[in-house]
Amino acid sequence: MHETIIAGDIIKKAKEQGKVKSITVEVGDLGHLPAEELEETLKKMVDWKIKIIRKKAKVSCSCGFTGEPKIIDKKHDFTLFKCPKCGNIPEVALEGKDIVLKDVEVE
Repeated sequence: MHETIIAGDIIKKAKEQGKVKSITVEVGDLGHLPAEELEETLKKMVDWKIKIIRKKAKVSCSCGFTGEPKIIDKKHDFTLFKCPKCGNIPEVALEGKDIVLKDVEVE
């Protein structure tokens, strides 16, 4: 259900641009949905060309590490990740937590 709401918001924003042919969506590694799940849902809802771009996550850990975390598990509305340096859960997610409509191609 959650993926349908997110996909619906993306579709609505895209349609504001005109008659849509294709969209590009950036999905962060720490986003609410796995990229494949969002892509599948979008394809069920519209007949546009869908391009998904992965946005790598960037975190900051209390051990001094800043960079891409080690993702342990990712499911619907759940991502478990840790610092690859110390193994703790990083305190701050700097990048890769959003789902963003990046481009809309219209007729």
